[in-house]
Amino acid sequence: MIQRLTLVAQFILVFLFILFEEIIWEGLAEPIYQKIQSLQILQKLQLLINKSNRYIVLSIFISLLLSVEGAGLIAGLFFVQGKIILGGLLYMVKIPIAGFTFWLFSVSKAKLLSFDWFAWAYDKLMSVIDLLKSTDIYKSSISIMINLKDKIKSIKQKYFSKESSFIVEFKSFYKYIKNFKNRKNS
Repeated sequence: MIQRLTLVAQFILVFLFILFEEIIWEGLAEPIYQKIQSLQILQKLQLLINKSNRYIVLSIFISLLLSVEGAGLIAGLFFVQGKIILGGLLYMVKIPIAGFTFWLFSVSKAKLLSFDWFAWAYDKLMSVIDLLKSTDIYKSSISIMINLKDKIKSIKQKYFSKESSFIVEFKSFYKYIKNFKNRKNS
């Protein structure tokens, strides 16, 4: 019984982790994070952060992190209540803030990890992530996800690339209909 509960808990954690990592992070948050990272104004902000007291940096980081996580929880509550649009909007609004928070962590990591309790919590979090990634459920799920991505990519290339026969025929049909309509109106 305990083994089944452990397996179910592992599956749920792995599913949520993969959902976050593969879909939300790679699809939405990472491009936003990269855009944030490329902004000129953030280079000046990074210099200011490097000069700032570690307690100030910690306060700003924790405030942003709590607001992002709180927004995620509230969005989840909206989803559960059936308020899908409101939950989706709140979740979409939180993504740029999460990207900025991730950027802040990356540029101030040394200052944040100078707090023993923060370093301990960070190490524990990384250990849990490593533990999840070492499970058979995670490895098989990632394998399935990679195969699925490859199949989707091949379908997109076959049917939706600019040179594909499907697109060429579709454009030709569109031109035919457009010309037919124009001839009929003349």
